[in-house]
This record gives sequence, structure tokens and C-alpha cells, in this order.
Amino acid sequence: MNYLSTRNKDLRMSATQAIAKGLAPDGGLMTPAVLPRLPSSAVETMKEMSYQQRVVYIMNSFLEGFAASELTTYASEAYGGGKFSHEDVAPVHKLDDGTYCLELWHGPTCAFKDMALQMLPHLLTASLEKNDEKKTVCILVATSGDTGKAALEGFRNVDKTKILVFYPKDGVSEIQELQMVTQEGGNVGVCSVVGNFDDAQAGVKTLFADEELAAKLAERGYFLSSANSINWGRVLPQIVYYASAYCDLLKSGAVTKGQQINVCVPTGNFGNILAAYYAKEMGIPINRLICASNHNNVLTDFINTGTYDRNRTFYNTISPSMDILVSSNLERMLFELSGRNDKQVREYMAQLSEYGSYRVDSASRTKLKKLFSAGYCDDDQTMAMIAKMWKDKEYLIDPHTAVAFHVLDEYRANTGDDTVTVTVSTASPFKFCSSVLTALGVKNHKPGVEVLDQLSQHTGVPVPMPLARLKNRQRRFNGVTEKSAMMDCVLDMLK
Repeated sequence: MNYLSTRNKDLRMSATQAIAKGLAPDGGLMTPAVLPRLPSSAVETMKEMSYQQRVVYIMNSFLEGFAASELTTYASEAYGGGKFSHEDVAPVHKLDDGTYCLELWHGPTCAFKDMALQMLPHLLTASLEKNDEKKTVCILVATSGDTGKAALEGFRNVDKTKILVFYPKDGVSEIQELQMVTQEGGNVGVCSVVGNFDDAQAGVKTLFADEELAAKLAERGYFLSSANSINWGRVLPQIVYYASAYCDLLKSGAVTKGQQINVCVPTGNFGNILAAYYAKEMGIPINRLICASNHNNVLTDFINTGTYDRNRTFYNTISPSMDILVSSNLERMLFELSGRNDKQVREYMAQLSEYGSYRVDSASRTKLKKLFSAGYCDDDQTMAMIAKMWKDKEYLIDPHTAVAFHVLDEYRANTGDDTVTVTVSTASPFKFCSSVLTALGVKNHKPGVEVLDQLSQHTGVPVPMPLARLKNRQRRFNGVTEKSAMMDCVLDMLK
């Protein structure tokens, strides 16, 4: 299967080229030329499979040039060997007959980004080999909190790779920051950026487009690639867990074959819910895609009005991984909504760059409203939901998951829709101890990593082992940079 740019359908790459490059030369996002459809028997076939087997089944049709035996090895190494604390990898937790929670935080960094970033290093290194690439790849990552650590852990000491992560200074939780700045590995780098996530993300995109930087790096034997969800190798593994969740519901008897479900996804950069859309288009019986945002509700407004406008106040919230006003992966959705009209997408992206906003045409708005519902909540509502879930269900959730449950409650109240719904849980509550403790009525918090044990003692829920290990880690990275000086960080790392 070929991949094409959302901004130029004539710009095509193989799967290995798309994964290795990460971003199209024109700034567009590489997207499958055709979305494969699953056979009618697919769900029944996958129902009895392990998660690793489901990975191979779904991904195989997207990855021409990769043998099934290769993907089997990658899936075993990515999701096996004790890397995930739950044998189901991405288990579905029942809350009541109509409400389930897809837990995506059982991996080595306790966040859903592990679901893709344990697989991406295998796909990327294999792609480099298949492309006969001689240079070393330098992976640049902008993170709003979880992608950074997951990427660092996934690419730690991987041969022929370097990885440099930029995160917003004062824009992530203390535990998220500790996870990154204590990262081990000889090929890793971490630096904070003065500003917010959008500043870090814009800075990374600027570096990718800088021809002078590319030439300097080539002289040194390097080229740039991405581990952000702009890379198709990030999005593809995420499709799997939506298919897997449906198979688990079917296997448990929660739904019957062909019965549709809704999914409610907390999202900032739009990659997670985009993967659910792709799963739906492939044939997984998904009805409504419910997009949940925090106070930075640019996606909610877009879905409800058809106008995307980042010209608004930016809020630092207790769900920092969603503190985003420029949702990069929405570009792939615009491509689909417009009937794969690359010229139209180029115009939207040019308007976003120049004016900070764009409005989609009426046909696209109609498609958007048919597929998606959307809502948002503020920090007080988020904390109230954390407390409610613990009081009513004895189920401990993090702020991002709480945003999704709040939006789901509002959606059901407004529509009366009682469709079985899977809410996506994107991170362990222990990554946001202070916020969770506050929500549970605890005002005085222990300093540093001691807060992990405090939350555990208060709730009786054990600290996940990857976070418990932070107690013995030494800080390795203290760098801070302005967005304008991010290139210097890259050149310093790759001397």
C-alpha cells in the first residue's frame, strides 16, 4: 500500500518511507492511499486471539513490505515479555452494563502512548534497513506530557537512533517531568521549552521544514524523523486497541455480533480519536465518536460549529496532556471530510498558519456532525468526576479520563443515547497524584515522589511499578530553551 500527503496526493511513499520520514516534505501528513476494509468475519476471527495476534491481523494490511512473521516478532517484543502489567495489554474494565473503560496505561510508562511507542521503534528501524538508509535517524518529539517519556523509553539505546524530546516548561505534571528528566540511555536528550505545548510543537515542525538544518545534519550523518502522532507509525498501532476492545466486549457477551458501540475519547492532538475513526471505517461497529476536551476546548467548538479557531486563551489545566490549541492530527480528518481534497486541506492549513482559524465547507460540516459529538469540562468538573468515580464505583481515574467520563455523562443526559459505550482511560492516576488527592479531599501533599505512596495509602491502590522506580532515579537533564533556539539544542546533541 502506498501513502500520500494530505496536502499533495501526487506525493506518494511506500510504508517504509512514510514511517522513516514521519512528515511529508510539503508539511502534510502521510495517510494510506486506501483504507482497507476488514472481512465480515474479522471480529469473530479476532475474538479468541491474544492482543499480540490482533496487532498482526490489523496492521498487516497497512504494511506492504513487512512479512507477517516480522510483525509477529515485533508484536511479541512490543507487548510481551512482561512490559505490560496486565496480560490483556489493553483490558476493558466493566463499570456497569452500558459503560466500560478501555485501560491503556498498563505499559512501561503508565500512559496510552506506550500502545504505539513500544511498536514504533521496531517499525522504524526495520524501515530504515529496508530503505537501505545509512544515516542515523534523529527523532524529534514535542510532548504535552506522556508522548515524551513513552518515546524515550521506546527508543532508549535503539541502534542507529538518537531521540530529543521537547516539553513545555511548567506545562506537565511533576511526575511526568521526573519520568523524562531521569530517563536512562546513551542516545536520549530532553529539554524544556519556554511556552506551552503548541510552542514546542510549532518549533519541532519548523525544524523539520528547515532545509539548512537538514543539510548540516546530513553532513554529520543524520536525518530527522518524528515519533509524534504525525508519523503514521504512531497512529496505526492505536487502531488496534479499538478493534481489540470490541472483540473483548463480544467475547464477554457485553455486545452481540454487529451491535454498535460508542467510544468516548479524551484528546488534545486528535490522534487517539482519529484512530477510532479509522477503526470504524475499517468495519469495527462503532457508532458515535465522542470527543472530550478540557478547558482548551478548540476541538469541541470545531465539531459543534465547523470553525477551527486557535485565537483564544490558553489554559494550563490539571489534564495537561490535552492542553493543546493546534491539533495536528485533525489534518488527516480534514482530508477525509473533504473527500480527500488535498487542495482544500492546503488552504485550511494556510489559513490556520496566517489567521489562526479556518471554517470547513457545509458538506464537511454535515459529515463531521454525523460522525462526532463533543463536549468539554473545566478543572472543578474534572475533580468532581474523579471523586464521583471513586465514591460510586471505587474506581480510581486520572484527570484526562475524568474529562471523558464527564463529557459522556453530559452527552447521555442531552441525547438519551444509552448505547454501550467504551470510555478511553489514557493514563494512570498516579501520574497526577496531587490533582487526584485534591479531588479526593486530601489537601496536604507529600513532596516529590513521596506523593505516590500517599495516594496509594489513601486509596489502597498500589503504585504502578514503573512509577515506584522513580524514587531511586537521578535527574539527568536540566536544559531550558526558547522556541527560537530549539535548533541549537539539536545541533548540540548531534555534534
